[in-house]
Amino acid sequence: MEDKITKTSEISIKIGLNENNLPIGMKWTASEGNVENAAAKAMLLSLWDSTEKNTMKIDLWTKDMSVDEMKQFFHQTLLSLADSFEKATGEHNICEDLKDYCYHFATKMKIIAEE
Repeated sequence: MEDKITKTSEISIKIGLNENNLPIGMKWTASEGNVENAAAKAMLLSLWDSTEKNTMKIDLWTKDMSVDEMKQFFHQTLLSLADSFEKATGEHNICEDLKDYCYHFATKMKIIAEE
């Protein structure tokens, strides 16, 4: 059975830049997520190019994003990547290792207290 596209969905991101082309504002919209012009301070976008066997990526953050917010953003992103990787591959053990690293990251960055 051949897969056919039966509908489309759109996600858009608008980046406001200052005179030096530095991001000072971000808004995003998702047609199927009931999100319209929601503010954001950072984004990490990774797209797989199967022809080149390479990840194309964009990492942006606004100049008003604090270091503490960036630490939390990366910690939560790493945890989310572990969950996504397990869902996509079923590789439970390595995902548990990644989550252990996320705990280590969080304690070293003082996001959570060491036990």
